[in-house]
Formats: sequence, C-alpha cells, structure tokens
Amino acid sequence: MQLTYTADELMQDHPDLQPHVILDQRVHGGFDAAGAYQPPRALIRERALDAWTEALQARGGEVFPASSSLLDGQRVVNVEQQRVLLRNGLGRWFWDQLTVTGKIEARGRLLADVQFPELQPVIVDDISEMAIGHLGTGLLVAHGLDEGGQPDAGIGGHDVMWFLARDLAFGEDAYPDAEPPENIARPEAGTRYMPELPPEIEGLISLLANLLIIEFRAELGFAESQAILRSPDVFVDRRDEAELAAEIIERIRTDELIHVRSLCVYLGELQSVTFRTLDGGTVSGRELFGRFWDGMVQWATVDQPALNVERIRPAVEDYIATHPDAERVRSEFEAAAG
Repeated sequence: MQLTYTADELMQDHPDLQPHVILDQRVHGGFDAAGAYQPPRALIRERALDAWTEALQARGGEVFPASSSLLDGQRVVNVEQQRVLLRNGLGRWFWDQLTVTGKIEARGRLLADVQFPELQPVIVDDISEMAIGHLGTGLLVAHGLDEGGQPDAGIGGHDVMWFLARDLAFGEDAYPDAEPPENIARPEAGTRYMPELPPEIEGLISLLANLLIIEFRAELGFAESQAILRSPDVFVDRRDEAELAAEIIERIRTDELIHVRSLCVYLGELQSVTFRTLDGGTVSGRELFGRFWDGMVQWATVDQPALNVERIRPAVEDYIATHPDAERVRSEFEAAAG
C-alpha cells in the first residue's frame, strides 16, 4: 500500500477531461467521457486518503468523528424566508449571500500561498507515511487552489464558481458588490491552548480544526442555497439558469467532500501521535486537541449564532422596510421563521 506521495502526484487531475467552462469562464475540474463531473487534483489525492485512512485504523486510530450535523440549527434567514424576500423582489439579500460566500472561499487561497511549518520536528512518531507528513508537499496547496483557483492561468476556483452561480441566477451586476465581515474567527483568537508547543505549530493545528468547522458551516449554507435556487416560485424568468447555478454548487460540494475528508484524516492522525514539548517532555495529541475543540464547537453552535442574530436581524428588517408594502412582507417573513 502506497503511503508516500510527491507533490506532483497529489496535484494530478483525472486524465482526458473535458474542460469545465461556465459563461465563457474556465473553472477547475472537468467532465469524463460519461459526462460526470470530476474534482480537480483528485486522481491521486483520493487514493492517498484511502491509504492513509486504512493505515491510521491499522494503528488503532480513527478518522476524526465529526460531521456538519454539529452545526444543525435555526438559520437567521432560513430557506423559506429567503423565498419570501425573492418573491417580493428583495433579491439583494440572497445576492449578497452568494457574493460573500465566493469572497470567503477566495480567502482559502492562502493555503496555497503560505509556507507552513513542518510537524515532524515536534512529533515523536514518524509521520512520513501519514497525511500530516504531506501537508507541505501538496495537500495544503491543493486545498488552497481548489478554493481560490489559478488566476494566472485563467482558471477559477470555488470563488469564481460562486460568482458565476450568482450571475446565472440574477444576471450580471444585478446588485452592488458586497463584502464579507473582516473577521469570522472566535474573539479569543490568539489565546494559547497548547503553550508547551511552539506557537507556529499550535497555529497550524488550530487552523486545521477551524477549517473543518468552516467546511461544516459552508456545507449547510451550500445545501440551503441549492434549495432556494431550485424553488420553482423564484427566479421564474431564469429557471434554467437557476437550475444550472444549483448544479454548479453541487460541483463545489463534490470538491468540498475531499476537504472535509482530508481534514478529518489530519485531525485523526494528530490525535494518534505523541508531541515533543518545549521543556523536553511529551504529550499526547489527543490531550492537546481536547483542550480547544469543545470550545470551538461552543462558539460555532451557540455563541456565534447568537451574535449573528444581533447583527443580521436589524439589517434584514431595514431591508424589508424599503419595500412599498413592507408590513405585508414583514408579516410573511416572520410567518416563515419556522
């Protein structure tokens, strides 16, 4: 069973794919002879994940047991409320959501641009045959390119795919541009939970855990966006375009499955190894990881949703107030809260 891979191997696409082009824009991935969508850089990456998972389990470890169900719960503006807004000509809210999603995806390009520290010097176990031993030799670069594309080559990633889905549904330049929040991290970002490790190593481990939470939150949002786009009572004059937009999001979700799977393997491996501490001792990865995971889940499922309600509710009420029949729309919106 092959457990070590070169960066070139981990970047390989499936062969002989038909290019993926939307609105004359080349984006990543492609279509095989049967017309099935194939994610970018997945030919060897998926095989490698199979092998690393099998090896982890053979050592008595397990892939990190988490799923997007962690973040289940009421959305501030749910699917039916989005439909109410769209049916009443208040499309900017959904336009902004699609735009912001694309811009947040673009931030993921940093994974391909930043030099991350090597983990081996601080881990007792040999990680050369683990996924975490390949983070700096292809895996994080592949993840970053998936999110932010290859602009120099004219190939869009998830960022561009979201903008194309938006433009298909609404038409280009239907509303002004929108910007995401400056910071979507926990307020206590920077707090040391692993002071016995070098800060750059703690930073890398924390980044991987945060990325998994972000992927889970994104998965729920992606499914809701598809449900809205596939609703027959909205985008009635652009139904074919809206259906294609929903299919583009499905291709993004196919790509993201590799990201979630990868991150769960990384975190499972990190829990299975022993770390060297700055004072010359050792500590288990499971102990280290347990210190901040529960806090991250608390933030993502309880604290952050409450803050979102405080931030979003006044803004959506102000937006509804711009409608000529605002009281009726507000009543429909509240009735759709579920």
